[in-house]
Amino acid sequence: MPGSAESQVAYFPYEDNTQTAREIEGYSRTLTRTPLKALVKRPLTLSELTGPTGLEGKLKIGNNDLSRAVPGGPPALGQRIQICGRVLDEEGAPVCGAVVEMWQANAAGKYIHEYDKTDSPVDPNFIGTGRMLSDEEGRFEFLSIKPGAYPVPESDWWWRPPHVHFSIFGPSWMSRLVTQMFFPGDPLNESDLLLTSVKDEEARQRLIAQLLPTKVGANNILQFRHDLVLRGKRITPSLD
Repeated sequence: MPGSAESQVAYFPYEDNTQTAREIEGYSRTLTRTPLKALVKRPLTLSELTGPTGLEGKLKIGNNDLSRAVPGGPPALGQRIQICGRVLDEEGAPVCGAVVEMWQANAAGKYIHEYDKTDSPVDPNFIGTGRMLSDEEGRFEFLSIKPGAYPVPESDWWWRPPHVHFSIFGPSWMSRLVTQMFFPGDPLNESDLLLTSVKDEEARQRLIAQLLPTKVGANNILQFRHDLVLRGKRITPSLD
């Protein structure tokens, strides 16, 4: 095949001001998650452009209800929410069959993880994680409860605002995205060191969900919309 893989597949480069800062003062964990030296540019090969494949068979797919630990079981404590959106590529086209993972703290700000040493209560009816495939229009939807805020252990003042984590496996490693979603209007958003480290205001707003028109119904669920753009000029900023 004539030409290199890099010349045949073009990707918009990342702009630093649309991503979280490489080193965040007051947040020591950035030093362990960010390379200290400049990245080395290398040609794109089939390994980066075509994989990973078959993840729907390798990963457990289908749990998009985080609002209860088992199907039909008692609901978790907290405000029930629905998060819906679309996975899009850099041209705005839907990405079908992307693996979308979501995880979060419970309503008290407690993660189901051994590294969470806070004394916040565990909710036995909250599982905290889910995974699904985007449909033919790139759509995804999760049911959950609104997570609580929690203090950062290595800080004596900083609280993380309510947020959820997303991990998206697109059609190739070049479209891999790990990010977070924040809730509109929360006062802790303005002091969150990770969110405010995205210097570009427009890019920062792409991390904040949109509250859909409210209504009262049998389930009383607040609905939020949050699209995820894998690459390009309107990429959703990465946040791990």
